[in-house]
Amino acid sequence: MWSRNVSLGKIFHMAAPRVRCPLWTGGMREGQGLTLQQSPLAGGELQGERPKTDIVFLKVHKSASSTVMNILFRFGEMHNLTFAFPQGGGYQLYYPYHFLARFVQGFSPLSPRRFNILCHHMRFLQPEVQKVVPSSAVYFSILRNPVQLMESSFVYYKGASAFSRVRSLEEFLSQPWRYYDPTSGDRHYARNLMTFDFGFNPDGDVSPERVQLMLKAIESSFDFLLISEYFDESMVLLKEMLCWDLDSVVSFPLNSRDSSTKSLLPDSVVEKLKAWNRLDWEIYTHFNRTFWERIERHIGRERLRREVRALRQRQAELARACLQGTDQSLFPPHPKCPRQLLAYTLFLGLQETQWGYCRHCNSPGLLRPARGTVPALCGFLAVQDSQQFMQKCSVFSL
Repeated sequence: MWSRNVSLGKIFHMAAPRVRCPLWTGGMREGQGLTLQQSPLAGGELQGERPKTDIVFLKVHKSASSTVMNILFRFGEMHNLTFAFPQGGGYQLYYPYHFLARFVQGFSPLSPRRFNILCHHMRFLQPEVQKVVPSSAVYFSILRNPVQLMESSFVYYKGASAFSRVRSLEEFLSQPWRYYDPTSGDRHYARNLMTFDFGFNPDGDVSPERVQLMLKAIESSFDFLLISEYFDESMVLLKEMLCWDLDSVVSFPLNSRDSSTKSLLPDSVVEKLKAWNRLDWEIYTHFNRTFWERIERHIGRERLRREVRALRQRQAELARACLQGTDQSLFPPHPKCPRQLLAYTLFLGLQETQWGYCRHCNSPGLLRPARGTVPALCGFLAVQDSQQFMQKCSVFSL
């Protein structure tokens, strides 16, 4: 439980540290309870490069992607950006099918309209993505170590066909082809999930030549990839690449399992997981290396340490101001996803603007709003313009 021993006014007016991409010098604006330095979208001038507002985020499953999605929602709402929401509502763009432009609400091949941000779950297909976002869009995603990813997937998607007949991950790995059906519609949850999300065949050829073709295809489509095991470092890189400020990437973990449901895996199981998810392992090791190369090239280790420290300090300050504590209750689960997730309880008595900002630091994940009378899972209503964002009760988390 956090203690709110720092005044909200002091926290909400602290300046962020200097960064290479200049901070926005446009008009100061009251934004959901924080006085933040806003982009010139609301007027004003910027010295140097403008913050990036056209973004494609490939939301890879079980890789801290809900937290990144929240950051994008918050930024988009504060700057009146448009989002490419799923046709007919929902929280996925007809996943697990390859993405098609017609999956987006409001898209028409006869209209020149483009959306600023595309960030819902999808199976990537770049030619179709290019139809709904501007050509200037920045493409990025986030990866997770495939060993931890599959352990999390096994718990989260226990109802998937490959996992439903086994009691443990070890049992599945002892005879994976006994339980895994490559023709099953949900097979991707059990093998090379990142490979699948990037649009490739999870049962594909693992020869060095084919792996190199896959890696080069990802490199040609994406400007950079983040690493969830180094989340704070990833957020520093994200704000650097997008020319955002520190407050834009502050977050609390969302859609994350309670640590009591996690377990350490024996070395023998780890090696089996790497072999079973060979394509994911190739993606992860390659882009983990290029992640640190990019850090060295754009930021440097010393400035990275300073900015990670500043980010963590800012996050702690906002936690003390916003969060009363965590709530580890079991919420109504997705039919295929029985799990225990981490949620937060906001302080009672927050002023309306303060409540708004604290709420946005927690959505669209699981949030039990102490300010109201009805406990709820909170997400965002699927509307196209960020000014229309509203919270709603739902039995799903993103």
